[in-house]
Amino acid sequence: MSRRPRAYRLDDPDVVTVRSGDPPAEAPGAVVVTEEPLETIEAADGAVVPLGERRGLSWGGLLGGALGSLLLLGLGLALERFIADLLRTAPVLGWLALGLAGVALLALLAIVLREAFGVLRERQIERLREAAAEALAIRDHEAAKRVVAALAALYGDRRRFADSRARLAGWSDEIIDADDRLALAEREFLAPLDAEAKRAIATAARQVSLVTAVSPRAIIDVAFVVVAAVRLLRRIARIYGGRPGLLGFLRLARAALSHLTVTGGVAIGDSLVQQAVGVGLAARISAKLGEGVINGLMTARFGLAALAVCRPLPFVREEAPRLADVAGELLAGGDKEPPH
Repeated sequence: MSRRPRAYRLDDPDVVTVRSGDPPAEAPGAVVVTEEPLETIEAADGAVVPLGERRGLSWGGLLGGALGSLLLLGLGLALERFIADLLRTAPVLGWLALGLAGVALLALLAIVLREAFGVLRERQIERLREAAAEALAIRDHEAAKRVVAALAALYGDRRRFADSRARLAGWSDEIIDADDRLALAEREFLAPLDAEAKRAIATAARQVSLVTAVSPRAIIDVAFVVVAAVRLLRRIARIYGGRPGLLGFLRLARAALSHLTVTGGVAIGDSLVQQAVGVGLAARISAKLGEGVINGLMTARFGLAALAVCRPLPFVREEAPRLADVAGELLAGGDKEPPH
């Protein structure tokens, strides 16, 4: 006969924690929690994960496109009849409606162009990252030169990188290994951007942790976490040169979530909960504070996934950021003892 599910606090005396690989605890009636090492979680940070092959037009996409086109045709026909009726009955209002329709059409074209530019920009960054990974794999000197040139062009409108572009241009004819050339470009362009992205992730994680800990309603927690994740993804994309509109943002969000799924970041793991909440100050003060810590850590993990899919180069010589780098304060909170 199966037992009904129950909830236990990790600092409960009846809960016994053992490390992975240790012999099982011999405590009759106790709840045994196996603690996995934190390194298994951090090992996934910075991992190069393919975003999957681009599939062609599916039947569902064809259906959606056809229905959307029919809807637009119907709306256009209804608008045309509405303006024609106004021109017959009230010419002044008819011309006003025609002018407003022209403004709306101009705004729609601007939105379409912005979305298309954002998607093309993201695909350019994806192709750049794939080309860099391939050049590293086969040590292709010429391919590395092309990647560095494309990276310099990507940041051509940023004055802060003027000296970096000049230095890389001076090294273009030097005989440099592919990995060394990409490492130089990484140091000149991406190292300062990595630091900025890590600060953005750490700030978002702290904000989510604080708001979750003090908010009175769960719906407020969920809403703020979603808003913080959206803002963080957009922020990281812009740091690395992306300019996502709505469609571009959805592509990036899907890629970041796929990265989390592949690297195992959706489930934080028992050891992280144990360190942040189970035996730490958070759980001894309040369960709500513990929820804030966990939500902050999940925000940090999402930020690391967003960094991985927005960065135009894989990590060559720079150290890939870890969870402790962007959420060190939250992780350290679990090791503190409560004041006496």
